Amino acid sequence: MAAKALHFDVGDYVVYPKHGVGRVIELQKQEIAGMQLELYVLRFEKERMTLRVPTNKAESVGMRKLSSDKTMREAMETLKGKPKVKRTMWSRRAQEYEAKINSGDLASIAEVVRDLFRADDQPEQSYSERQIFEGACSRLARELAAMEQIDEPAAQEKILDILRKAAAIYNKDKVPA
Repeated sequence: MAAKALHFDVGDYVVYPKHGVGRVIELQKQEIAGMQLELYVLRFEKERMTLRVPTNKAESVGMRKLSSDKTMREAMETLKGKPKVKRTMWSRRAQEYEAKINSGDLASIAEVVRDLFRADDQPEQSYSERQIFEGACSRLARELAAMEQIDEPAAQEKILDILRKAAAIYNKDKVPA
């Protein structure tokens, strides 16, 4: 299999697994340790962060273009599914959730959002659950916003709307004693 380097142009939105959606603002050439390196300069507005990624390392770090419409539709379908409640210790689940979020895989992020969502009539989340939920939801919303060219709050509302509808379906099964 021929290794074809990923190519991004200035202005492209990209997904960096650990940081989410950013934008290529510049292609730079720099000499580091006596070697000429070509770098993508990525800007993550929400975090007010700039990241430089060597062009030859973009693929190995998992950097990718925005998801396809098909992948986004599959992620939205995941949100409509029944939440999976695991009975393992929270610390272990939290690690699994963080790993899914940092994988950059849209379907995995959607699973975390679905599993940690709490409707208004459900028990409240712990602080750490809420932090992980908000992080995953924000990551999903930023990619949706970039794809649909809307702002992040509108994308987040779209996601929460799907989750509320799904919760209404799955929570009516539970009849209070």
